[in-house]
Amino acid sequence: MERKIKKVLLVCDSSDSLLDFRGKLIEALLLRNEVIVFSPRIVREEIRTQLLDMGVQLRENNLKPSHVSVLSDLRYLHALYRVIKEVQPDVFFPYAFKPVIYGTMVAKFCRVKRITPMLTGLGYNFSDVNRRKGLVSMITRMLLKFSLRADPGLRIIFQNKDDRRKLITRGIIGPKHQSYVVNGSGVDVSHYHYTPPRTTPLSFLMISRLINAKGIREFFEAAKVMRQRYPEIRFKLIGSFDPNIDAIGPDLYEKICSGEVIEYYGSVTDVRPFLANASIVVLPSYYGEGVPRSLLEAMAMGRGIITSNSVGCKETVNSSSDAVNGFLVPVKDVSALVSSMEYFYRHTTDVVQFGLNGRKFAKEKFEISLINERMLHILQEA
Repeated sequence: MERKIKKVLLVCDSSDSLLDFRGKLIEALLLRNEVIVFSPRIVREEIRTQLLDMGVQLRENNLKPSHVSVLSDLRYLHALYRVIKEVQPDVFFPYAFKPVIYGTMVAKFCRVKRITPMLTGLGYNFSDVNRRKGLVSMITRMLLKFSLRADPGLRIIFQNKDDRRKLITRGIIGPKHQSYVVNGSGVDVSHYHYTPPRTTPLSFLMISRLINAKGIREFFEAAKVMRQRYPEIRFKLIGSFDPNIDAIGPDLYEKICSGEVIEYYGSVTDVRPFLANASIVVLPSYYGEGVPRSLLEAMAMGRGIITSNSVGCKETVNSSSDAVNGFLVPVKDVSALVSSMEYFYRHTTDVVQFGLNGRKFAKEKFEISLINERMLHILQEA
């Protein structure tokens, strides 16, 4: 049996992301390393079983990433300290805000040699469109600046160039920092295999948590307009109702659940059957994405996309005129969203061609093996 040469401690804020977003990376790391995961409670037993079968060592905590509580955060800090002291990792790899902020602080205190925080989008706290000037966002930005202070062992990973540029502009990081950009979390195009899109009836699918900044209301309002004009078109929505500070209001949630405009399916464990039955995938987000995974999955399965001309989202639309795979619409612009939907209604042959272009683009730029090769270089190179 090959000797493990390093201990890699991976810290996340959701156990659901471990296999969907990091499964292939974990597999690659396990070829030469021990991998220990520190995650919120793993509720889904199939995730626990698969991770254990892969050879991952599990540690769990009580983190609630959307919950604002000083006491809870202090408990999480203490839990991080204990697991780092126990594991004594060679590489510390946190992703998402709380693991990045608190984990990087503690890893520095514990003198971990290689600290590689990955920011999978900046969310609300740095948004130019939906800027929150409340106390929580101000504290988050201050803590991020403190935790990311330049250090010889620190390598910061971004999922798009805009996020790195924004942190430099805001003075969070500077010239002394080692920072890298990867093309999102990547997508396994062999898992999300191509299926020809159906165009009769035309259907538009959105995959997202039910929070305002993801563009849920804009999708609903556009669907309402389109249904009035073209009653045969179907609109579908997948995603959990998130008890987030930006969760959609009860009035909109009730309208969505009524089924009069949108078919709402809640949270699902496998999006592929829904993508296979969709014509076009829509994500009018202004959240502050890294690179939206739902769009990468859609592209891999050969679906054209409509998304916002916003950070992270715009990375998924090919700017080449002879290989266009979707449309970028202005943030919060329902009329532009409707116009893009109408284009596909009037040009059904482009539903197929945009999808083929998107799959090709996904293979060239977002294929998981390309992303993981880059990630392994950042995490492991001396």
